[in-house]
Amino acid sequence: MKKVYLDSAATTQVRPEVISRMQDALANSYGNPSSSHGFGRTAKTAIEQARKTVAKHLNAHPAEIIFTSGGTEADNMILRCSVRDLGVKTIITSKIEHHAVLHTAQALAFEYGVELLFVDLDSVGNPDLGHLESLLKRDESKKLVSLMHVNNEIGNTIDIEAIGNLCEIYGALFHSDTVQSIGHFPWDVQKCKAHFLTAAAHKFHGPKGVGFAYIKRNTGLKPLILGGSQERGFRAGTEPFHNIVGLEEAMNAAYDHMEAERNYVTELKRYFIEKIAIAIPDIAFNGLSGDMEKSTYTLVNIRLPFDPEKALMLLFHLDLKGIACSKGSACQSGSDIGSHVLTEILSPEDLEKPSLRFSFSKYNTKEELDYVIEVLKEFGSH
Repeated sequence: MKKVYLDSAATTQVRPEVISRMQDALANSYGNPSSSHGFGRTAKTAIEQARKTVAKHLNAHPAEIIFTSGGTEADNMILRCSVRDLGVKTIITSKIEHHAVLHTAQALAFEYGVELLFVDLDSVGNPDLGHLESLLKRDESKKLVSLMHVNNEIGNTIDIEAIGNLCEIYGALFHSDTVQSIGHFPWDVQKCKAHFLTAAAHKFHGPKGVGFAYIKRNTGLKPLILGGSQERGFRAGTEPFHNIVGLEEAMNAAYDHMEAERNYVTELKRYFIEKIAIAIPDIAFNGLSGDMEKSTYTLVNIRLPFDPEKALMLLFHLDLKGIACSKGSACQSGSDIGSHVLTEILSPEDLEKPSLRFSFSKYNTKEELDYVIEVLKEFGSH
């Protein structure tokens, strides 16, 4: 059976060179990085080199990079510590953020009495910057703005520099969940004016279980996880050395080959949009995912003109045909809860139609896309 993986927004295929680097680390650099002997020092030196590598790609200082278990931990850490340590009384976010942000913000509102405000969105999911400004200047409370750079379901990209400028004007802290964009877009933290960013290696062809938080120097955050002096005292726990060097290898490859790979994947997305619109004329694109200029090049979210009852079997049918994609985000798969992102931006009538997210990588081909489109067309015609 043909196998087609189009779910890279959920997780990516690990690069062969990353696997080799991690295997070598597991076999030959097994010392505890906190140990003072040679085995430990070897591992510690490599971790610090990885920190410098990450910082270089972001135009950050190595001390501003804290390795975590992934994006969810990094988001939780930043939001919780901002409230606990920095006196944040108001969190401004949107209703289409990743649940790592939304659920954490809701928990903080319950636990600490933080005021939770949502910026208005337009019909395709873009934040209203005029409304954001009005929320920022409504009172003198310490505020944290948390808006993701690339939406993981509909692919919209926000104007992160404009939001950073607004936050600077009104003295607000700015956090952006950049899990879907680090490794896919160039970054300069000196220009975007964010205080906090988050990343996960498995979104850019690295291993699962490792990511990092960018925390601007002198923000005053204190550790969330206690018990040791690892990560410069900011995050206790023995570092997963093999994962960290895997992240470094993946990040180097992502930025070394970014232009060529971005051009290749962009062409895949353009091809998919053009071909599926011809094959299924009444198809629609959710959010801005069908706009090549205003959304990420890595994914498209389509709404199919299929009978809702029949569409219940669509994902199962695609799986039988060897095709992997998502109904909404992977974090929700297996549950009966629909996409909170689509629920927020679509009409009740459009919500009844099946929506699918297809996300692309350097490992996909146009031939694979032709096969997927043919399977969808055939399903719709029966």
